[in-house]
Amino acid sequence: MRARERLLVKGGRILDPSQGMDAQADLMLEDGRVVWVAPPGERRSAVEGAQVLDASGLVVCPGFIDLHTHLREPGFEHKETITTGTLAAARGGFTTVCAMPNTDPPADSAAVVHLVLERARSRGHVRVLPIGCVSKGRKGGELAELVELAEAGVVAFSDDGAPVADAHLMRTALQYSSVTSLPVIQHCEEPSLANGGLVNEGWVGSRLGLPGVPRQAEEIMAARDIQLAALTGGRLHLAHVSTADAVDLVRRAKERGLRVTAEVTPHHLLLTEEWLLGTQGEDSAYAPLTLRAYDTACKVNPPLRTAPDTEALVAALRDGTIDAIATDHAPHAATDKTCTFQEAAFGISGLETAFGLLMRLVHAGRLPLSTLVERLTIGPASVLGERGKGLGTLRPGSPADVVLLDLNKEWTVDAKRFASKGKNTPLHGVTLKGAVAATIVGGEVAFGAQALTSTRSLS
Repeated sequence: MRARERLLVKGGRILDPSQGMDAQADLMLEDGRVVWVAPPGERRSAVEGAQVLDASGLVVCPGFIDLHTHLREPGFEHKETITTGTLAAARGGFTTVCAMPNTDPPADSAAVVHLVLERARSRGHVRVLPIGCVSKGRKGGELAELVELAEAGVVAFSDDGAPVADAHLMRTALQYSSVTSLPVIQHCEEPSLANGGLVNEGWVGSRLGLPGVPRQAEEIMAARDIQLAALTGGRLHLAHVSTADAVDLVRRAKERGLRVTAEVTPHHLLLTEEWLLGTQGEDSAYAPLTLRAYDTACKVNPPLRTAPDTEALVAALRDGTIDAIATDHAPHAATDKTCTFQEAAFGISGLETAFGLLMRLVHAGRLPLSTLVERLTIGPASVLGERGKGLGTLRPGSPADVVLLDLNKEWTVDAKRFASKGKNTPLHGVTLKGAVAATIVGGEVAFGAQALTSTRSLS
């Protein structure tokens, strides 16, 4: 379907936290924009000639926005491409993804940013918003040309995967964030403490004989950068927060009125370090190790933490301390994970499993559905500021980015069927409840087109 055609999303439950809307309604899209939302049948005369997407029994909400996606292109196309990564995003309900700059060459120049934008336009299935580097080459030594990158179209700055360790460099970057009005996204990790660590420092790492990363490595860096945000008035965004004390730091920063936001990943919300034992989180403190232990699919940075940490993260999601859920989609080639734990790359391929995994919180009564949708839509759009304006909402005139959700559909994760090149997920074989039925980007059906009827008249 071409974006200029009219599309009626009919009979669904419209859930749009940006407008406080949760009701049965019809949704009209035209020319790539939202035209109206109205009670069922109220505008019957206004739908003649429209194609119809039957949303009966489904939740209809704004398309999800992922603040933290690794598309790997240019330079690492054997892991992922813009085409495969954005198709995976569409299958996961994401209509906008923010592409991290750790490519080859890294996105530290306008030329690389323009390349990513051009390839996204010609090959992408969803909207791609590039993130530029903080430092040249992501080496942490010299500030990148941040104003030039902003003019080229980046939506934030980050050296993700390589924390900005130099305090003066971070201070300068935060000062520039006030000039550009774009956030600096920090991978919070004190390198001297994290050096050589592979898992969370705790009993699981000790049992497996693997060196650990103390939670203080994250918390020390978060505390430092929050203080630098206070000093500069800059916009700081903390990526993939994973510990209870880091959450408390963000909460106190917000109480002080600082321009600090934070995100959390689905895997840090719902998986714990016990998954490394190959038991999928089952109580295994005294069980013998099996061949499923040392599961490299669970090797991620920051590492999976403890159950009390996950509880603190969920509570922070509920109360608004954490602004957004981001996947940190990190696809890898099979050879990057089919090796010893020490040699394995960090990262989980998460776009296609995010919603199903997150629905465990809803079905368990730990998180309202409206809060989950808010943290996937208007929450991340707000983190982006002006660059996110109009996204994450179904207000008339906004981009026609929509996702249709089946809250009760059960499905079993089969990594071999991922659209992403990255099959690296600890959820392979796990049954989830909650699935994306269709994804619409700019008025075009990007996933679930089989649900689109040929109806042209409703008379």
